[in-house]
Amino acid sequence: MSKNIFSKDSSLSMLMTMPEENDVHERTWMSFVANDHIWSKRQIVEVKKNLVLIANTIAKYEPVSMLVSSNDYNEAISLLDQSEANNYPIDLIECETDDLWLRDTGPIFVKDSGGKKYGINFNFNGWGGDQKHSLDAHVADFISSYTNSIIKTSKLTLEGGCFEVDGAGTAIMTKSCIINGNRNPGMSQEEIESELKELLGLKKIIWLEGVKGKDITDGHTDFYARFTKPGEVIVSRDNDRYSFDYEVTRKNIEVLKNSEDSAGNKLKIIVLDTPEKINKKFGTRDFAAGYIGYYACNNAIVAQKFGDKKADARTREILEEAFPDRIIEQIAIDGIAAGGGTIHCATQQEIKV
Repeated sequence: MSKNIFSKDSSLSMLMTMPEENDVHERTWMSFVANDHIWSKRQIVEVKKNLVLIANTIAKYEPVSMLVSSNDYNEAISLLDQSEANNYPIDLIECETDDLWLRDTGPIFVKDSGGKKYGINFNFNGWGGDQKHSLDAHVADFISSYTNSIIKTSKLTLEGGCFEVDGAGTAIMTKSCIINGNRNPGMSQEEIESELKELLGLKKIIWLEGVKGKDITDGHTDFYARFTKPGEVIVSRDNDRYSFDYEVTRKNIEVLKNSEDSAGNKLKIIVLDTPEKINKKFGTRDFAAGYIGYYACNNAIVAQKFGDKKADARTREILEEAFPDRIIEQIAIDGIAAGGGTIHCATQQEIKV
């Protein structure tokens, strides 16, 4: 079902904007895949169940499109719930992918001041060459073409999880994954900022140091800090003193407490503590034990729960306060978490123009 002719744009003549994730979506994009050269045997079955649970939960609130290989198509059909519980369709679109992380491999949708929609290709390279990605490298252009969006290829190499935007000119990014020789060798911070400001409609970038080499992403921003609205940020705090993120998350909090947005306003900081207990059944080495990886779809927040009753309940309270007009859905996706990711990592919003 891939399209062979891509509409490409060589220049940006109008002001570009990347809306905040809370803005209205056209749909959510996902990928139904768990390849055995990436995932362990004990994880694969659970990961696919987790992907279906995420898709079915989101489909209560907006349409979902899932990339799926021809080999996995029948399995996806058998697992997906197309019952009356879903208010919107889940469409399966044949496309071969290496892995499920559409936040990183999919296009970043932006719009210009004339109302045109663009899909930005940030040249996915397997998080700096750390994983096989020959199929995933084509995902951004495939989805952009499928949605009739204009393809814009960036000069930069990075992933969608590298940054958070407030939709009003401010972004939070980590130096460790963007200003890194495994993605953008020889490029200065100033050159990188110039490109990102043009493509995403930014006026100010708040840089977190992040951490290199501790996980495959080199410290993605969306595992540390998320805008709830302009001027307000939820920040993860890891309380495990043996975790490398113990110090990293505390430094992030201090940086953001002392930061202003593009309008000159001090940021309001909401601290979200990580769980003390997790499900160890599917592996612990890469387990992403953080609540920060929620996904904001139309009228709902789809967030994780880990079986830590106190922390799960506290997270719900915080999210309900931060998003008073949205339904909070908490689901367990421990298979995906064991692979180092979150609900946010497995999803990519397509903006409505």
